[in-house]
Amino acid sequence: MFGATLLLSLREIRRHLMRSFLTTLGIIIGVASVITMVTLGNGVTASISEDISSLGANVFIVVPVRSERGSPRPFDEADVAAISNQIAGIEVAAGSVAASATAFHNGQNWSTSVNGVNSDFLLAQSIDLAEGRRFTMAEESSGQNVCILGPKVREAIFVPDTSPVGAEMRLDSVSCTVIGVLEERGQGGGGSDEDNVVMMPLKTVQRRFTGNDNIQFFVAKYDAAYSSAVIQTGLVDLLRERRLLQEGQENDFNIFDTAQVNDALGSVIGALTAMVAAIASISLLVGGIGIMNIMLVSVTERTREIGIRLAIGALAREVRLQFLTEAVVLCCLGGLVGIVFAFGLSFGLAAAIDVPFIFDPAINILSFVFSAAMGIIFGYYPAKRASKLDPIDALRHE
Repeated sequence: MFGATLLLSLREIRRHLMRSFLTTLGIIIGVASVITMVTLGNGVTASISEDISSLGANVFIVVPVRSERGSPRPFDEADVAAISNQIAGIEVAAGSVAASATAFHNGQNWSTSVNGVNSDFLLAQSIDLAEGRRFTMAEESSGQNVCILGPKVREAIFVPDTSPVGAEMRLDSVSCTVIGVLEERGQGGGGSDEDNVVMMPLKTVQRRFTGNDNIQFFVAKYDAAYSSAVIQTGLVDLLRERRLLQEGQENDFNIFDTAQVNDALGSVIGALTAMVAAIASISLLVGGIGIMNIMLVSVTERTREIGIRLAIGALAREVRLQFLTEAVVLCCLGGLVGIVFAFGLSFGLAAAIDVPFIFDPAINILSFVFSAAMGIIFGYYPAKRASKLDPIDALRHE
């Protein structure tokens, strides 16, 4: 019986194809909107997580800030060494300085940033090399003129498809030997381009570019088995002691925990995505009301047909099932079209805003089930009304 009812429903939908399409438009738009919003939200979350992961996993980033004493007071190597040696759970701590410079090679020049780091810094921030090697301990301790290029610097001043490793180049007036090339990293904190950098040993940049022993900021990678809150408390206490801050004085430094930042941003984006998806789902309710409206019209148009069916022995529940099936089929077709439309729309928008396209089967299945439920909820009243018609009155209907 259900198979025959389904065929009758499909035949009725096909008889009024344009009307059926317009009726399901609300369902199509609702399903497409919800899926698109959730898919883009997942993509944005993944993109931000990837950007934060470029700062390293389980890493504290410590930067000086302006205090009541005036301009930010930089750190020094003794601060970094104390953090590494005196706080349990810290695996590695490393400082960094940066300066602007112009890179020269083979008649080409390119404006870039020179970052003074060491191998521990690369390890803490999970910075990988596409080719070449990292700095040796001897190069770091003696401040030799060796460098590791970012992908954009390599592309700008070196011949394509040739390895720059072993080549000589110049940063302003400082010559250096290329020993490696970084993997692509994209945008970093503050919108900086992590691919447009040249990394040199910390002492080299301090001596040849900044002219002092200051450290602009440092990173501290900690063991995930330890409590980050406990480590951060110890970090604050030690830095306050070393920087001679009295009780009641505000910290003249900030500490950022990449794990906490990632979790916080993920929670915010998840909440915003859920809110936008909830707003978009309102169109599903509008679509459901449209389904109920057109089914009531259909009951009125087919009153005589219903009377004939009831007169020749059809049961009220069979009439109710027929109209309920039509409503559910309309909503399911709208849901399927909406899913297909959402797939294309999500893919296009993800590419347009440069975030990964993450297909989520769960939200697609849930949207389809919800659209079918709309058919049951909003189709039940018209179906019940059709089944309650009196056969004699229905046969007299013009």
